[in-house]
Amino acid sequence: MRFTVAGIGSIVLACILASPAHAQETPTEREAARAMLDRMAALEQSLDVPGLVARLTGPNAERDRVVARAKELMDKELLAMADDIATHPEIGFQEKRSIQKLTDYLKQHDFDVQIGVAGLDTAFVAKYRRNNGAPTLGIILEYDALRGTKGAFHGDQHSAQGPVGIAAAVALAEFLTRTHTAGSVVVYGTPGEEMMPPNAKTVMHEAGVFKGADVIVRSHSSSTTARPAAGFGTCCMNIDGVKYTFSGAPAHQLTSWNGRNALEGVIHLFENIDSVRSSIRPEARIQGVITEGGAAPNVTPDRTAADFYIRYPDEVYLEQVTEFVDNAAKAAALSTGTKVKIDHYGKARDGIGSATLAEVGFAYMKKFGATNAQAVPGKPQGYEETGSVSRDIPGLGFQAQSSTAPNHTYEMDAENLTAIGHTGFTIDAEAMTALLVDFATHADYRAAVKKEFDGIKVLFGEYQTALKQVYTVPAVSDPK
Repeated sequence: MRFTVAGIGSIVLACILASPAHAQETPTEREAARAMLDRMAALEQSLDVPGLVARLTGPNAERDRVVARAKELMDKELLAMADDIATHPEIGFQEKRSIQKLTDYLKQHDFDVQIGVAGLDTAFVAKYRRNNGAPTLGIILEYDALRGTKGAFHGDQHSAQGPVGIAAAVALAEFLTRTHTAGSVVVYGTPGEEMMPPNAKTVMHEAGVFKGADVIVRSHSSSTTARPAAGFGTCCMNIDGVKYTFSGAPAHQLTSWNGRNALEGVIHLFENIDSVRSSIRPEARIQGVITEGGAAPNVTPDRTAADFYIRYPDEVYLEQVTEFVDNAAKAAALSTGTKVKIDHYGKARDGIGSATLAEVGFAYMKKFGATNAQAVPGKPQGYEETGSVSRDIPGLGFQAQSSTAPNHTYEMDAENLTAIGHTGFTIDAEAMTALLVDFATHADYRAAVKKEFDGIKVLFGEYQTALKQVYTVPAVSDPK
């Protein structure tokens, strides 16, 4: 897999990747994608992304003025807001205080805010009151904390993603009004990124919340300054979130035959999964926990539940893996005389990454001083974790280094309040602002982004079709 868009800064005109960045993690996937990847390389070559980066990131006094405004907002007000949210963490779908801080600020800067969109209490949409047609520039804000054994904590630095996006939104809105430039700014508050159910962005997308956006950006914490390669993929494999609830009948444990043991049902589910692992491709990850196991040792449990994340590198074979687990649950219920309810409550899928956005964003992050910049792009992936929005709307997740620690750690949480965190957050805001100014003011840039995104989307569809032809199910004959 070859690309022409790696390791470039603001003045490099051309570079060819020496080592590939595969989203396709298995030999089967790589073979199915071979023809599509050759055509993708030709698409990338035709776009001259290095030349595009050089043109956009060169001297531009007006862009720099808007970027300076975003930095001023961060320095004077929004870093303090990020610190405040970091020290008052709220887990997904409970972020009442956090969204109050964010939406109050947006209202003060001439945005109309609607809270509770798509049936989610802590989701919101904020539209600049002086919006002026296309292009529509979307900015995703996240603000949920992680669930930890010591309580909620911002070990993924979502506490800063709201302030970062708001700095860009306000600076950009002011620019569009001041210069009478056509364009609209829309801010999307997306709760519960770390939780299913539901996938908030998928729910919002299916409700039409993101409809009309021409580009969407967000920021995210990172221990490196990075960007994805162009293509299709995901950070953490395709996921099905499934809950299995077993129902039995209570009885005294000394006469347990008078009941039906739902705990035995959920235990057999795990045993049945283990029994078929040799029939499942080894790249699969089936991860589950028992969330309900009964109430007392002297009462036969009549209700138990297990929660699973079922993962595979692509969604086509994932369907087979999930069927294995569903059947394991049905067999467990049948063998124990219990009943099982199967709830497919959430999913995460491959998304689309665009070099026309990623390389420009990466060049700006380096231009504004980002540290620990990775010379080679990471594997292709969408800019948001569900894959649903990033399949339909081009976009980019900004990742300037904001911590020395891994994600989901107490150490990363502590660095929310230190210089490395504040510096990384500010650089994300600056780079995000610069890219959105370019997108708003350069029709040829918008056309290049659309050409690349539409082309990759077609290739992604062909890749999925090829996988369906490869992942056949063995024929099992009836016993004689």
